[in-house]
Amino acid sequence: MLADRIEAPWVEAFEAVLRLCGAGAGLPVCLLGESQSRALNLDLAELAALRLGCRPFRCILPTSASTAPVPVRSTGASRAIGGHPGVMAALAAAPLILDLTVEGLLHAPELPAILKAGSRVLMVSNEHPEILARLVPRPEDEAPVKAAVRRARAARRMHVTSAAGTDLHVVMEGAAVAGVWGWTDRPGTVAHWPGGILVAFPRAGSVHGTLVLDAGDVNLTFKRYLERAVRLTLADDHIVAVEGEGADAEMMRRYLSAWGDRAAYAVSHVGWGLNPRARYEALAFYDRRDTNGTELRAFAGNFLFSTGANEFAGRFTEGHFDIPVRNCTITLDGEAVVEEGRLLP
Repeated sequence: MLADRIEAPWVEAFEAVLRLCGAGAGLPVCLLGESQSRALNLDLAELAALRLGCRPFRCILPTSASTAPVPVRSTGASRAIGGHPGVMAALAAAPLILDLTVEGLLHAPELPAILKAGSRVLMVSNEHPEILARLVPRPEDEAPVKAAVRRARAARRMHVTSAAGTDLHVVMEGAAVAGVWGWTDRPGTVAHWPGGILVAFPRAGSVHGTLVLDAGDVNLTFKRYLERAVRLTLADDHIVAVEGEGADAEMMRRYLSAWGDRAAYAVSHVGWGLNPRARYEALAFYDRRDTNGTELRAFAGNFLFSTGANEFAGRFTEGHFDIPVRNCTITLDGEAVVEEGRLLP
């Protein structure tokens, strides 16, 4: 395991991202964390903010006890704030919030009110800083993500195929589409680091077909490369069959059924990775406690398939899978944006 100590290049990485977020002298910056947050990242964020002349302050909350029937990982929906009025007042007073909670605020119920107050939120993924430092966003990352967002918002249909047997259809009309390039510099916006991802949250009744997860694809909830293929059949947005032999299919079936909630079987979002510096093989190099797997969500050309909560379709659940799938062809209205896992210009 990498040593948890302050390293100058890691402070510089946080400083670089803060600069992209428009942080400068006198700016109040809230470092939002919880008792189980990665303490090293809080220290690095504070030192970087001080080097820029900002006025950082910490808001550290107790980590909430889990009420789920199974372990919960990588939901993007921290429960730490719990609607606390004092915390909400402090966040509303901060122009820039570095979200260092364990799960992050991306899908937390408090996020809309925080953004409405004019704060901008950078969710720092719960990664070891060595990972974050390799994936510091660059100014040139913004344009390709914005271009992908425009194409996805204009599309009526997405079709995903693969040699492994995937044949998935997604209605894009009415979908909520967002792109993240790794920083936020406008009031009332949210981003996450690492970035380089396009995601679309389809409306209800928009997804059907077959998705084949081949050996070597990644189940990020389990932080595991699949050893054997798993075939998912989807109808009316929901997984209706999980077929396959071996541990990967068995664990998926057990985890989904443990929730006792049909929404856990539903599609949350679909999209693709756009980050040319993110590495598919990176999960093999870190202990599970040292990575949240955001790098694998972002590696260029993956089809990112996610199950669980989708507020735009009226579904809410803590059950969640993020699964980057390789070697797919993704078309929008018949025009390829990814071809056999290769991101097209």
